[in-house]
Amino acid sequence: MATDTQKNPQSMSFLDHLEELRWHLIRATMAVLIAAIIAFVAKEFIFDVLIFGPKKPDFPTYKGLCNLSKLLGLDDSLCFKELPFSVQSRKVAGQFSVHIWTSITAGFIIAFPYVLYEFWKFIAPALYDNEKKYSKGFIIICSWLFFLGVLFGYYVITPLSINFLGGYQVSAEVLNEFDIDSYIALVRASVIACGLIFELPVIMFFLTKVGLVTPEFLRKYRKFALVIVLILSAVITPPDIASQVIVAIPIIILYEVSIVISKIVIKKEKQKLQKQS
Repeated sequence: MATDTQKNPQSMSFLDHLEELRWHLIRATMAVLIAAIIAFVAKEFIFDVLIFGPKKPDFPTYKGLCNLSKLLGLDDSLCFKELPFSVQSRKVAGQFSVHIWTSITAGFIIAFPYVLYEFWKFIAPALYDNEKKYSKGFIIICSWLFFLGVLFGYYVITPLSINFLGGYQVSAEVLNEFDIDSYIALVRASVIACGLIFELPVIMFFLTKVGLVTPEFLRKYRKFALVIVLILSAVITPPDIASQVIVAIPIIILYEVSIVISKIVIKKEKQKLQKQS
């Protein structure tokens, strides 16, 4: 194990910093691999329950939409009895390859808090003592936002996408028989993309700290941000207005929260300067 963690960061050379970074990356990678092995062993739960859950009519999202439909007096218009498509594997090593990469993806999601912890340990020596005290809060908030985004992607984006694309046909002559790679890629993209998008407030916090953005800047370009949000929503959702609006709403809320966070950061920075003067 490297002993560079005991050195003064100011006296460390560039190669020392690279060595330090290497060990942080190794530990983070090991955490992901350990979590991936656990996911690999839990094959039935990962695939039958999680991956193929949004394909089943009894998925919680579909049940919720069905209950909402009845509550609004729309009969069974939002109820899903069966999704008209099947999933197949057309490659010799297709299922084994999917098993491995899905396990790695699950491992990254599970080990995300520890990966953040290793990232923070690498940058912490360069921070002031009053900034280091926020380390626990940083890891907790980032992890909470990431998992919240993952859940949103899994329970909202994924079923909407699968329901729309799985039932879409240009002709009754064409059957929807999706390759397992394509199906899992849709689930993975929806989940990971939403998990990272939900980190927007944290990103804005650091951009404000380094002086790249201000609350005034975020307010001024709110309209442009709205357009970008709608484009982003169109990319990660099926091409229907309802799905895009559902995705756009939380992103817009996160953007507004980012403005508030940026305002708080600027206010605290001004108070700190006043105390120093």
